[in-house]
Amino acid sequence: MSTADAVAGFAAAVAATSRPEAWIHLVPAETLAAEAAHVDAAVAAGADLPLAGRLVAVKDNIDVAGCPTTAGAPTFAYRPEADAAAVARLRAAGAIVVGKTNLDQFATGLVGTRSPYGAVRHAVREDRISGGSSSGSAVAVALGLVDLALGTDTAGSGRVPAALHGLWGLKPTRGLVPTTGVVPACASLDCVTVFCADPDLAALALRVMSGPDAGDPLSARSAVAAPLSSDARRRLVVPTAEDLGELAPGWAERFAEVAEAASAAGLETVERSIAPLLDAARMLYESSFVAERYAAVGDHLEAHRDAIGDAIDPTVARIVLAGAGHSAAALFADQRALERYRAAATALLSDAAAVLTPTTTWHPTLAQVASDPVGANSRMGRFTNFANLLDMAAVALPAGSVGEDSFGAMLTGHAFSDDRLLALARAISARAGGAAGSPGGGAPETDEVDVFVVGAHRSGQVLNSQLTDRGARLVRGAATAPEYRMYALDTVPPKPGLVRTALEGGSIRGEVWRLPAAGFGTFVDELPAPMTIGSVALDDGSIVTGFLCEPYATDGAQDITAAGDWLAWRGSEVFDTCETTL
Repeated sequence: MSTADAVAGFAAAVAATSRPEAWIHLVPAETLAAEAAHVDAAVAAGADLPLAGRLVAVKDNIDVAGCPTTAGAPTFAYRPEADAAAVARLRAAGAIVVGKTNLDQFATGLVGTRSPYGAVRHAVREDRISGGSSSGSAVAVALGLVDLALGTDTAGSGRVPAALHGLWGLKPTRGLVPTTGVVPACASLDCVTVFCADPDLAALALRVMSGPDAGDPLSARSAVAAPLSSDARRRLVVPTAEDLGELAPGWAERFAEVAEAASAAGLETVERSIAPLLDAARMLYESSFVAERYAAVGDHLEAHRDAIGDAIDPTVARIVLAGAGHSAAALFADQRALERYRAAATALLSDAAAVLTPTTTWHPTLAQVASDPVGANSRMGRFTNFANLLDMAAVALPAGSVGEDSFGAMLTGHAFSDDRLLALARAISARAGGAAGSPGGGAPETDEVDVFVVGAHRSGQVLNSQLTDRGARLVRGAATAPEYRMYALDTVPPKPGLVRTALEGGSIRGEVWRLPAAGFGTFVDELPAPMTIGSVALDDGSIVTGFLCEPYATDGAQDITAAGDWLAWRGSEVFDTCETTL
């Protein structure tokens, strides 16, 4: 579909839905048509636009040139001359911004009801909240109106609405995506996030937006994840029953099934108390840190006290204005306490990749939130509030349902482990009833088998037909965890031998192919010695079936682990072709 076709259908699709409160501003049709024509012309001329034709909704606390920015408050509205850095990068990649979405005012809330533009209803269940504060963005994606949407996340605003709608919510490490052009909620904690039904598209958008920007000093820090052992990369911490706390009926049982799905994906789960994380979470609203919200918009609220209850949401005003009462001494004391919680979080995850939790605790009705706006909201952020305070990355993943409720799980891990978390989340979601997807292929069906190959069975190689003749298709390029050694075997045709080692190893590049189960059976039957089939650990933490070699065959064989790739070692021309396509 061309970009012009995509935008032509957008206005009709919006009109056909029943969620006008999800939007604060829609880009005029003629503007969209002109932008679409420009993108289509650029593509026709050979421009590399990875997001060409993708429609994007933007939360209305993120600047879009040509659209007013309100942050959910009419009194605050202004018209920016330039796009936020994240928006500009999406547009440069060919994406089309179709409008600005509703939110909990000044991004203060997890419910999606604190807005004079209307409480945003859930995309499917009209009596339920959408979640917030990025309410309209999640609904726009869930209704299929846009391909992806931007939100922001300080306390969970980019994850809670995703969970309630069965979407992926990627909350990057602070600074990975610059916040230049974003109205701050808590400037030191805010993150630009992505909502999407497709994790691969979400990851692409995140990559496009990432990188330093002069307007955000935090974006200049080195984006390097803490090193982990191969075992730690496949280990997840799950909360104790006490720390899991009260969940909606059936949700604890569903979470237990998600943990079992993680085990089925080849991951190890260990039960530990996450009390330090939960204690840190409470500091977001119950300490002097709330003063940063006052620093962001307190002056505006002071100047518009007469609008409280009308254009200014009273709950938001009460939370923000209370921030003025904290002293500098209290802030320094709270910073010291947070340092202790960060140290505890580091110790908790010293030998694990992430904490696996539900994303939120329940899905209340609009009436329940109206009757207890603060209490209902506080329940939503039990597992999300600590991530940015503790400088952690997080991924909210779809994980099936409980009755009519979508159930979302979440991985929260080390700073700048964003790619690792998404790979782990894909593996879990695929087995937990979510729409996990995977690069180029989705999750295998029950009558299919994924097989990892490193040598003569790869694309364009001499034995590749043994896969394709059995109906196999290429899923993706991949690499092992760094605990394997590769040898050049004396066979005809030449083959590499892959052996897992307890000593120092390396990461070996290869491909994942998907075979019908029947074809896999005949393939294994015809496999010659010394080759064998076993479980291979990949660098994304997943476990797949793969080609290995019996250790005896490596005696006297040349160790070529340092090359990291059989095709690179052989200097094959096919390698140059494959490298550009995988």
